Amino acid sequence: MSDPARLYGLKALVLNAADGIGEAVARTLLKHGARVLAVDSNNSGVEQHFKSVKGIDGLCGNLKEPGLQQALVETALEKLGGIDILVCDFPLQPEAPITAPGDALEALLVRRAELTMAICRAALPELKKSPSGRIVNIGFLRSLFAADGRDACKRSEQDLAAVTRALAAEIGEYGITANYVQPGAVMTPASREVFRKNRALRDYCIEHSAAQRLGEPIDVAKVVLFLASDDAMFVNGSGIAVDGGNTET
Repeated sequence: MSDPARLYGLKALVLNAADGIGEAVARTLLKHGARVLAVDSNNSGVEQHFKSVKGIDGLCGNLKEPGLQQALVETALEKLGGIDILVCDFPLQPEAPITAPGDALEALLVRRAELTMAICRAALPELKKSPSGRIVNIGFLRSLFAADGRDACKRSEQDLAAVTRALAAEIGEYGITANYVQPGAVMTPASREVFRKNRALRDYCIEHSAAQRLGEPIDVAKVVLFLASDDAMFVNGSGIAVDGGNTET
């Protein structure tokens, strides 16, 4: 059940929001009272996608270059008038599922960390003004990794945890929180395409989930809602796994 007063008056900037988890987050925050700016890549169709949704504006922008995140935040401020909630996700997709830690994964993690820190620091002056400043980072989907890519998955989450803890330590004195959500195998459009090509990976993900199913974007969005709300005001530098119960060993 939605509570339109839970985030009433708050302004949310949600990245990678044309579909999948980002779209679910944008719509969930809207249902609970936030005004939302949904940002995605130039070819994503995000502006048209939300054209008829009152309370969500779509914006095309560059989510792959750290040096352009300041300009993106400035454009967002023109549209929103402020930022209380920042949900960070970036369209970083490897050419094929990653099998093990190595150069390919490290390059991806470095780029994610650079983008995350760039946009968070660009938004920090506005978040400082907010009585409810929140940053929520979204981890990589399980579909980015091969069935035998457990170590790579763990390395990815460890890196996201380190980045988020560093943010939390940097901004905590201003009453702003930074946390992360680590999805498991969630059925987004990107995951669907991976699983279409690799049914064995899909079956592996289902088999190694205690829930015995793939997740849905709304499963993640509900946890983001918690972290973005006052219910999580004393939760900082932490992560929540949304994977149905991971039985991989």
